Amino acid sequence: MADVKRKVSILGSTGSIGVNTLDVVARHPSHFEVYALAANSSVDAMLAQCLAFSPRYAVMMDEAAATLLRQRLPVESGIEVKHGESGLADVVTAPEVDVVMAAIVGAAGLPSALAAARAGKTVLLANKESLVMGGHLLMQAVHEGGARLLPIDSEHNAIFQCLPVDDQAKPGHQGVSKVLLTASGGPFRQWSYEQMTEATPDQACAHPNWSMGRKISVDSATLMNKGLEFIEACWIFDLQPERVEVVVHPQSIIHSMVQYLDGSVLAQMGNPDMRTAIAYGLGWPERLASGVAPLDLVTAARLDFEAPDETRFPCLRLARESVAVGGTAMAVCNAANEVAVAAFLDGKIRFTDIAVIIERTLECVNIVEAAKLSVIEEADAQARECAFVFLADLQHPINTLKRV
Repeated sequence: MADVKRKVSILGSTGSIGVNTLDVVARHPSHFEVYALAANSSVDAMLAQCLAFSPRYAVMMDEAAATLLRQRLPVESGIEVKHGESGLADVVTAPEVDVVMAAIVGAAGLPSALAAARAGKTVLLANKESLVMGGHLLMQAVHEGGARLLPIDSEHNAIFQCLPVDDQAKPGHQGVSKVLLTASGGPFRQWSYEQMTEATPDQACAHPNWSMGRKISVDSATLMNKGLEFIEACWIFDLQPERVEVVVHPQSIIHSMVQYLDGSVLAQMGNPDMRTAIAYGLGWPERLASGVAPLDLVTAARLDFEAPDETRFPCLRLARESVAVGGTAMAVCNAANEVAVAAFLDGKIRFTDIAVIIERTLECVNIVEAAKLSVIEEADAQARECAFVFLADLQHPINTLKRV
């Protein structure tokens, strides 16, 4: 690691990835300096982070939250508060910035990820929706901007660690047969479909292995999270869908694997803690202490594997089918999922209705080539409009929709 501190902008700093990133950064004060922190509207959490890390800038997406943060920050802190997309763009493209942690949840993270890539930054990508919605655009921006893209999702980070890469972190395919994405199976792995119809948001968010935000926890419970990661893997590693396989591994000890033509399978293993992947991304190509406890294989005792059940968990199938269709299908799938998950968390629909809304939305929206950001954003908007229509129907006392 160079003697000069690397300046880091952390987008989504108050979320679980952002908090864990700050934990790793705090362990290496001689290596990193926080240039900017960005969040949506959590003023209390942002204020605490600002006082602890003294960034040059703080960005709140919500304008009222930005105003409140300005009022509450001590004048002597010298921290400048920005807001909105323009504020995000400023703190990811600034010449001083070396690394951008892209951890804004959902479709909202795409514009800033694109801006960071076009500015040639080292982008630590923890926002899978950016690739799901605009994979072609983002990978093109990485290439044209001379950026370095390092995946932070534990599965893609594991694959990255098991693949041959060049000095610009570009993964190669020398001798690679396929990659295997592991999935925990979520909290409902052994539940019947009938049991899942009665699942509550708290049950869906009670992940057996990982501590995550509520939206991604529900995605894990439906296996849509693995579907999104399937799409993400195709883009990051430039793989055709048939070379990506999902394997359920309940212990979450093996984070993913790469199978080679000679029969070798390389696996990256570790305790389920996102700080491992974050530290690997921050320190690449060197390794840094992350604060994660070493893996004790004797205590772990066993490693189990099984095929995913796409009958009980149709969201994985819907994600795979959207890859096969191509174009804006993946953006439509993602948008419908965001609407449906939010409705489930608000108690408006049943857990099993999430897949119904996604499938009906994919049937409703016209799929076109994802040629530019405006086209993707239009597809996203159309998908949300359709999803809200189906959502209203599902809330009706007499539900006439056929269930998946």
